[in-house]
Amino acid sequence: MSQTRHVPVMLQRCLDLLAPALAQPGAVVVDCTLGLGGHSEALLSTFPSARLIGLDRDKEALRLSGERLAPFGDRADLVHAVYDELPEVLDRLGIAKVQGVLFDLGVSSMQLDEADRGFAYAQDAPLDMRMDQTTGVSAAEVLNTYAPGELVRILRQYGEEKQAKRIVGAVVREREKEPFSNSARLVELIRDSLPQAAKRTGGNPAKRTFQALRIEVNGELSVLEAAIPAAVKALAVDGRIAVLSYHSLEDRLVKQVFAAGAATTAPPGLPIVPERYQPRLKLLTRGAELPTEEEIAENRRAAPARLRGAQRIREETP
Repeated sequence: MSQTRHVPVMLQRCLDLLAPALAQPGAVVVDCTLGLGGHSEALLSTFPSARLIGLDRDKEALRLSGERLAPFGDRADLVHAVYDELPEVLDRLGIAKVQGVLFDLGVSSMQLDEADRGFAYAQDAPLDMRMDQTTGVSAAEVLNTYAPGELVRILRQYGEEKQAKRIVGAVVREREKEPFSNSARLVELIRDSLPQAAKRTGGNPAKRTFQALRIEVNGELSVLEAAIPAAVKALAVDGRIAVLSYHSLEDRLVKQVFAAGAATTAPPGLPIVPERYQPRLKLLTRGAELPTEEEIAENRRAAPARLRGAQRIREETP
């Protein structure tokens, strides 16, 4: 495995955000999106007394990161799980609270680099897109079997694709002739069905459709909706969470959870706010932080990244 192909995004900033919580002895940090283990390796190296729990739904990613993290021995527990299963994983391991949580919501570099996984629109591959290839429906099945109205909703909602109706019309016509199986045919169809003006903006015209299919196939937003609040709940007081998002839908969701945790829940007009209504979180980033121009120059996959951090400042109230 070439280590060069996986450059963790905004790595130093993530480490800095989590550092005050992970420097203490016996700290537990969860990498909810293990991928190839780049962030995890840095966490274990930087915080020599920390224990890491790494989650990934992709068995190949677990195998490769297992090799990478082998030198850390039993300081690293790698678990085959989707990140909304965090409460069950911690329960199984007998861990009540953790000091740090990291999410890197980008598709792992490995999945983009493995041609046969069908994530990338730049090369022809089977339209699969499942992060866990042992379960669920593939992108091809979504394209070939979903009702047109449902496909339009997915492209609009998850891809923010303005030309959804036009693309879906073309997909429905084409799938009746022959079911979709490979990415190149879909890319070509999208190019052919878009008006000239739409092709001139925002990079590859297939990008938004591929994003929408990936989110649908992996249930990414519904998983994230459960996972971020669960991770916040798992934090000990003074524990910290850092989340890297790559499109506005994810970032909005993270922002809402953090903002709700950092707000008082007191009814308006109380002269003194009782403890149970006080904020549970303190925001550690002003809005979302962006990668530097230098980092984007070195690692183009960092370009869309948005980083938000928060610190737990008090217990949940029953």
